Amino acid sequence: MDTPIQSFYVHDDGEVPNHPELPVMVYKGVFQDGALSMDAAFKRHGWSGSWSGGIYEEHHYHSNTHEVLGVKAGSATVLVGGDAGQRLELLEGDVLVIPAGVAHKKLESSFDFEVTGAYPNGASPNLRKRDPAQRAQSISEIQNVPIPDQDPVFGEEGPLLHKWVK
Repeated sequence: MDTPIQSFYVHDDGEVPNHPELPVMVYKGVFQDGALSMDAAFKRHGWSGSWSGGIYEEHHYHSNTHEVLGVKAGSATVLVGGDAGQRLELLEGDVLVIPAGVAHKKLESSFDFEVTGAYPNGASPNLRKRDPAQRAQSISEIQNVPIPDQDPVFGEEGPLLHKWVK
């Protein structure tokens, strides 16, 4: 496993809860052999319910599931964790694993930017935005989302399983 793996925590910023215990994971250049292998790997490792498209240009998060985003084509700058979060430069072949509750949005992208997304066990994600009325419910839901059984890229031996421990 020679893939550079980055991980970082983002904290509750008062507007979006982010995740209190799990880091965001970034796998740089892990898929150099095309989008089909990316989709197949996610599915093989139990991350299904996949879709292809872009990333919303406003902060949003899912309080009921984690999410994996693999860059199928192009490049983008993504902000993760709210306004004070981390800016990521994502390129074709990169994978971003986002814990439940972590806000993310696209800041800019190449014209051909496309991701494939999936969720542990094919969960159906909800869509949450900055809304104080939903905050307490979202925090409760985030705490109840289980750790996946497998890393979306590497399966049972992946780095996610070593970093995501409650």
